[in-house]
Amino acid sequence: MNLNLPAILAQTALLLLLAPLLSGLIKNWKAKLQNRRGAPVWQPYFDLAKFLRKDMVISEHASWVFSFAPYVVFLTALLVGLMVPMVTAQAPLDLFGGALALVGLLALGRFFLALGGLDPASAFGGMGSSREMTISAIAEPAMILAIFTVAITAGSTSLNEMVLAGQSSGWKFLDPSHALAFAALFVVLLAETGRLPVDNPATHLELTMIHEAMLLEYSGRYLAFMEWGAAIKQLVLMALLANLFFPLGLAADATPAALGLGLLWFVGKLLVLAGAVVLVETTNAKLRLFRVPDLLSAAFILATLALVSTFLFK
Repeated sequence: MNLNLPAILAQTALLLLLAPLLSGLIKNWKAKLQNRRGAPVWQPYFDLAKFLRKDMVISEHASWVFSFAPYVVFLTALLVGLMVPMVTAQAPLDLFGGALALVGLLALGRFFLALGGLDPASAFGGMGSSREMTISAIAEPAMILAIFTVAITAGSTSLNEMVLAGQSSGWKFLDPSHALAFAALFVVLLAETGRLPVDNPATHLELTMIHEAMLLEYSGRYLAFMEWGAAIKQLVLMALLANLFFPLGLAADATPAALGLGLLWFVGKLLVLAGAVVLVETTNAKLRLFRVPDLLSAAFILATLALVSTFLFK
């Protein structure tokens, strides 16, 4: 099996460099809509550099799991990113698995994230891990059903084949099944990235923390990998949402002109999705914890209807 090493290196660099910028852009736009000055869009780069320089404070109750979890969270997010078509229709590591491998790697990263929160035996970490597992029990099935809706239409679980099918002349954009699947996957995006109305990434209040509660015991290099992995995961999910349902502008070959145009299309779609996330966060308050499963259940129902409608309206 021949691996396209230049494509792997190029997409790895894109993931590592673009993910913090996307997070900073969302925070900056959100601040502007709330009449605040906000941090500059490149602030996440400064934060990562600061965390990488800092020493680490590790709880005396922590085991090897606590030290191992940040690397697993970071590497699983990076591997998932290499399986998703971004600038071109061919993902570098698509041969190693399609939709099932993508969901499985995301679940593996979440599992070690929860273990890392539990391992230091802190009350906040255990609370955040418990809430994270509760949310994932509903969000993961909704994600699988939404992706399978596109997979059935394309006739393959390969993400490359789904994107290529979307570029064919017989593909129908925003038909009922795809519109429902897109809405379900957008709600899953908000839940998986810990954004409003599911979670509030800008607070450390005891009663509202989910993702941040699992990171309270981390510092230094470990915190940098956790934050970087979360930013890459956000970029990957937004790329999946953009390119599965709107596979426009993807480069058909590896010429510099085609790759440059594909990159512009990809960044443009990310900006639109980032604006949608900012609008949702600005116009909605955080849900009470016991109301979050209701929102995710609605996403699951939408994904189920999308999957069933693919058989009814063939």
